[in-house]
Amino acid sequence: MHAPQSPAPLRPPSYSTTFGDFIGIGANGNLWVDGCDVADIVAAHGSPLFIISENQLRQNYRSFRDAFAAVYPDVEILFANKSNNGLAIRHIMNQEGAGGDCFGAQEMYMALLAGTDPATLVLNGSNKQDDELEMAIANGLCINIDAEDELDRIAAIADRLGTVANIGIRLKLDLEPLRDRMGVAMHGPGSLKQQSDSTKWGMTREQTADIVRRALAMPSVRLQETHFHLSRMSNEPGDFAVMAREMITWSGYLRDATGWTPPTIDIGGGWTFGKWYGTGPNRQIDGPDAPKPADYANAVCAAIKDEAEKLGLPLPKLRLEPGRALSGPAGVAVGRVGAVKRGAKTWVNLDLSTNHLSWAAVLDWYYHAVRVHDAGAPASETVDLVGPLCNSDELGAHRPMPALARGDLVAFLDAGGYTESAAARYNAQLLPATVLVSGNRHALITEREQLKDVAGRFRVPPHLLAASFARPVAA
Repeated sequence: MHAPQSPAPLRPPSYSTTFGDFIGIGANGNLWVDGCDVADIVAAHGSPLFIISENQLRQNYRSFRDAFAAVYPDVEILFANKSNNGLAIRHIMNQEGAGGDCFGAQEMYMALLAGTDPATLVLNGSNKQDDELEMAIANGLCINIDAEDELDRIAAIADRLGTVANIGIRLKLDLEPLRDRMGVAMHGPGSLKQQSDSTKWGMTREQTADIVRRALAMPSVRLQETHFHLSRMSNEPGDFAVMAREMITWSGYLRDATGWTPPTIDIGGGWTFGKWYGTGPNRQIDGPDAPKPADYANAVCAAIKDEAEKLGLPLPKLRLEPGRALSGPAGVAVGRVGAVKRGAKTWVNLDLSTNHLSWAAVLDWYYHAVRVHDAGAPASETVDLVGPLCNSDELGAHRPMPALARGDLVAFLDAGGYTESAAARYNAQLLPATVLVSGNRHALITEREQLKDVAGRFRVPPHLLAASFARPVAA
């Protein structure tokens, strides 16, 4: 575990209603993020807008770090960069001592650009390209293999660079105890085992053993870990404990089959969080009874210790890759009300859209919505909160809300993860700005997109220009 560089305790503000440690209703009745009125932030930076609380992000990280460190001797938290890949976010994670999970050359480059220790970074992916493999090898990242020809490609690049490549292997766990466990249908129908089996990820036991044997004979390759990612299929700690236990079972199998025992296991992400007002897929599955980091830590680490003792294995170093559980509760997305249309029901149009909260449409994700001004006002009607796109663009259907009129601001909570990093440009909509709130200060960390950023990518071949602008020939 890397010692945090920001050890000062975090002191949450006092709010009349709390939506998070650093997000709530302030003394003036408005929604606040840390020490800043959200209305003032939008007045300064415009809408639609993403807002991230620096202190909430730090608090979320420390909750996971402390929960696992309390029950396990050697733990490393790798922030899933894909959940929010802003450079400022990566700097905060670096200061807290977090490593990182990278997908692709771009996420890896941004993590390195922010000064992240390469030894704390892993490169994941099912179809890694030579350029990203070379970047990872040259900088000393651990590459989690997920294709049968990947080992030879890694070894060839390492030989050419005259260095040693660090590798892990992504596993295709059996997960038999989860055969009849039903979870969230985010990855297709069926039980947790069926969902896991149907994904493209991981190597079978036989493939894994073959990779290990070949790697042990390669001087330019160093075996470091095994890896698995249950993903957001369940919020039950027991399901994650089943996965973690089987990671150790496979370690025993590899020891017996190859003579190599993984010194590190990386049990991935998929960790969730709950809120008293509800959040998550399929309408508020993650309510106030959702597990806390300590619940996950206790269940997972007990399973690892028990299985290691049964098999006579040393306790491995433990890595985990939380993403949304860290970044999600740290953010809000704010839109301004435009047209309010009443008919068979009431539609409240915002300048925010499912381009910006894509999971609302793709995964039926529930983001709790509050009016920014007089945020604690009682609901007076049920409305559909929609965006300006040419599809249904539903951000929140059937929401009890206070009266909303043109110019009002509406905030969607727990929107710090997989929003900016997954934002789209459908209908050529420009991407919002992002603001970081640090105590009573706020600063721009992502610039608002401009029309030139969208139109500047397009090109018109000369023959089309000639035909479009040709002058008609006089008779």
